[in-house]
Amino acid sequence: MPEHHLAVIPAGAAHRYGASATHPWSIYWFHLKGDHVADYIQLYGLDSGPLPLPAALYAEWADNFARCFELLTDKPYSMPVQVHVSQSMGQLLGRIGLGSGGTARDRKKRQDLERAIQYMSERLSDVITLPELAAHTGLSKQHLIFMFNQETGFPPIEYFLRMKMQKAGQLLSLTSLTVKEIAASVGVSDPYYFSRLFKKRMGASPTEYRSAPKG
Repeated sequence: MPEHHLAVIPAGAAHRYGASATHPWSIYWFHLKGDHVADYIQLYGLDSGPLPLPAALYAEWADNFARCFELLTDKPYSMPVQVHVSQSMGQLLGRIGLGSGGTARDRKKRQDLERAIQYMSERLSDVITLPELAAHTGLSKQHLIFMFNQETGFPPIEYFLRMKMQKAGQLLSLTSLTVKEIAASVGVSDPYYFSRLFKKRMGASPTEYRSAPKG
């Protein structure tokens, strides 16, 4: 494996490593334990093979690792130190997952999702159908649904409705527009239907949401 790469080895997996006699190198390693470690690794795409670390990320990694190592060496049984190190390394792994770019497949998935969401955000006052969104992104309807469910937790049209309701919430908080006018601005012609949509997704009716204290 080349230098400045991160590799995740599953627990219990047989492996071996060594350094070149003429070009030796150092390994920064640590063990992760916990009920949600596998989900965390998968969430950030850290299990897709050795990840190249850009120079800035590698420098951050080395600096944070050294600081955590010193803390553990100085106070190995301190609970505050243990918690701090755990949080620090978790955040660092997240930064690597976000900053390393992942595989070409991961990058394409993010681009597809961003393109779909951008298309939605520019049409909050319109009605979008699943076939229309699929045609815009160049994906099949089934793949589009799978991608949205995997990345956002919602199918595409439900995500679009939530974007509409979030926009409506902003208008309720920041403008004096009537509920009917706000409903029309997010593409819902029936204010009563709009109120049902809004309450289901925002937890309060438009009137209650507007009158609730903010901040």
